[in-house]
Amino acid sequence: MTGFVIDASVALAWCFDDEATPATRALLDRFEHEQAEVPGIWHLELANALALSERKRRIARTRTAEFVALVGNLPLVADPETPTRALAAVLDLARSQRLSAYDASYLELALRRGLPLATKDGDLARAARRVGVSLVQTS
Repeated sequence: MTGFVIDASVALAWCFDDEATPATRALLDRFEHEQAEVPGIWHLELANALALSERKRRIARTRTAEFVALVGNLPLVADPETPTRALAAVLDLARSQRLSAYDASYLELALRRGLPLATKDGDLARAARRVGVSLVQTS
């Protein structure tokens, strides 16, 4: 089963209509034959974005529940090595590519696993190109 690394920005586009694109919607179809890998922080990033969005009344809890159910049914593999790589490879990438450690964790995983990266984050996409990680179309 082939796959890709997916960051929180792409997944959250499935929750927020104003962030969705035809390409982000099409990524959902890829899960029929592929799996996505995510760093160990991915679920926490989603939970944080959802909690903040509810607090700001951007979404209702019912929409959060629908999104959580959608994500829960996807073939996602959470990387168990993220914590042990945080203070070495992830930190090095964050420094060299001028990224947050959170964003660098996606890049590190894509590099290590030799997988393309799906992101809507411009800085992360540019860093991926610089280090030779291919990108999945999201716009």
